[in-house]
Amino acid sequence: MFAKLAQPFPLGATLCDQGCNFSIHCPDNQDIKLILFDNNNKKKIVELDNQHMGIRYTFVPDMRAGQCYGYQITDKNEKRLVLDPYAQALSKTPFYIPPFRAEQSWDFAKSVVTEHTFDWEDTVSPQIPYEETVLFETHVKGFTKLHPHMDEEYKGTYLGLCQPEVIKSLKQQGVTTLQLLPVASCMSEPHLLDMDKVNFWGYNSLCFMAPEPRYAIADAVTEMKTMVRELHKNDIEVILDIVFNHTAEGGDGGPQFHFKSLDKNYYLQTTDKKLLNYTGCGNTLDLTYQPSLNIVLDTLRHWVTHYHVDGFRFDLAATLGRDRHYFNTRSAFFMAVAQDPILKKVKLIAEPWDVGPNGYQLGHFPRGWNECNDKFRDTVKSYWLCNKNDVKEFATRLMGSRDLFSAGGWPDKLPVNFISYHDGFTLEDLVSYNHKHNHANGENNRDGHGDNRSYNHGVEGETNNLTILYRRERQKRNLMATLLFSFGIPHILAVDSLSHTQGGNNNAYCQDNEISWANWEMSHGDELFHTWMGQMIAARKEIMAPFIRAFSGHERGHHRIQWRHSSGQNMTAEDWQNLEAFGLYMGLYKGGNELMYIINHSDIPTRFRLPEGNKWSVICDTSERYLSNRQIQTTYMQAAKSLTILFRE
Repeated sequence: MFAKLAQPFPLGATLCDQGCNFSIHCPDNQDIKLILFDNNNKKKIVELDNQHMGIRYTFVPDMRAGQCYGYQITDKNEKRLVLDPYAQALSKTPFYIPPFRAEQSWDFAKSVVTEHTFDWEDTVSPQIPYEETVLFETHVKGFTKLHPHMDEEYKGTYLGLCQPEVIKSLKQQGVTTLQLLPVASCMSEPHLLDMDKVNFWGYNSLCFMAPEPRYAIADAVTEMKTMVRELHKNDIEVILDIVFNHTAEGGDGGPQFHFKSLDKNYYLQTTDKKLLNYTGCGNTLDLTYQPSLNIVLDTLRHWVTHYHVDGFRFDLAATLGRDRHYFNTRSAFFMAVAQDPILKKVKLIAEPWDVGPNGYQLGHFPRGWNECNDKFRDTVKSYWLCNKNDVKEFATRLMGSRDLFSAGGWPDKLPVNFISYHDGFTLEDLVSYNHKHNHANGENNRDGHGDNRSYNHGVEGETNNLTILYRRERQKRNLMATLLFSFGIPHILAVDSLSHTQGGNNNAYCQDNEISWANWEMSHGDELFHTWMGQMIAARKEIMAPFIRAFSGHERGHHRIQWRHSSGQNMTAEDWQNLEAFGLYMGLYKGGNELMYIINHSDIPTRFRLPEGNKWSVICDTSERYLSNRQIQTTYMQAAKSLTILFRE
């Protein structure tokens, strides 16, 4: 009877009323056995007595959720325990002391049989339209670890992220979508373990389907589902940052956790059998190989089906479309996702590059994918912070980077615009440091990007100089107002709303401490910026979202756009060279709502003549710390190095 219950698919450990089916793809290791562990860590060996296309499988009766297991292989005459690549939970936070020898594998984290019954309390996905989406990127632990108004047990956990105090703050800021740094189980790299550090960000995947145990109080599976459910109750989407470009097993000579011991073909290889490194992490997952493609697609469906997540942001996503040195928008992965009835319904965001040849693919991902727009980041930072007055480039980014993303594909093909990300300077550090200060990472400040396009305004780091502080705050408002009122999906680093500083560290991937943990103790100036930003996000939803809808698709050519001198005259072709003060006027159809951007890049105030008609409402003037509801009609004096946005119904 039980022999008939044994099946090669699905892979992994699958429970039913009679027991559990175990199935593992292991073509390079046929001498493999299933090991079951009791509560005292005593092991029971189970033969995998069935085979199919490189898969070994068996059925074990009377199995229950919570059973710890692994697979025994023979490695250089030693018995090694490997994880199930399809493991849906881990028994504990993975850790070892390098090097990872076969003997240590038996004390390492183990795979856990998981059952997914959960009370979702009839919650549904918020399904936020693209043009209304405001992404907040954050870290599950880092965002709440120092929260001052939360029970200690919840700080830094999945449940911490859905506590009433946090949800209230997210709602006040206008967050529609949380984009979480990786929550799949990960393993710190050997060099970090040698330095007694951890991979805090989590971009070193161990088991793609297992939630990271270090963010759980007791049960990562249930607690993560609870987090998603409570956020959904408050109309906040959850997007997972996910890493399929490489695994935690590193390059040649790296540790063996599963794939390396089971199937060498999971990794792209050169002709001399050396692992290709398109990721900078030692190995590259090969999605032209069917079993690799299968686990990626199975993983995505797993998170959507069992955890109800609303989408994914794919790290180094150019790798997903690679066939060795070439990127193909019609690769098997893209085609498979596009036809999948589950995956084609969720948001898909690509980091459209990797470090290999032909790795920069911004604007080249297929329909149905949004892309992180680093050209927006670089242009806007250069314009406001580096005194690079490239008016044409700035205008292109403001209007949605239509040189790369045709408005005919909007709103679903809107670019994801950003100023700061988890890697690089925070917003506060962008206006406070000229140079990176990564000494705490233990690499003599060699790590991290050198092209920060930042400006400290006269003093490196902290200062009490009120003039410098005013200029820094004004530039923060310039950067954020530009982001929120550009055409695109705004991506905001969550700690930027708190004016969090990392002390100039632009690569805090290994800093599981106050450098990375959000500082909720805000100064009076920080509080003002926090309030200003929440009000600006609300204004964006009310005013900017209808303009994005109107400028999308077939209706995009039916509206009024004028680029204007401060004198009120329309700009000519010659004016696009280093003009320091200019305006952008937009009107919907022939007599609809109107927006006016007044941009002064110069060091002196400039008076602008406004389009004739009824009075304009001032949405924001970045030279001011508060938003006002005042109205103006004919002219406006724009302060130096600032931006004003006007609206007229």
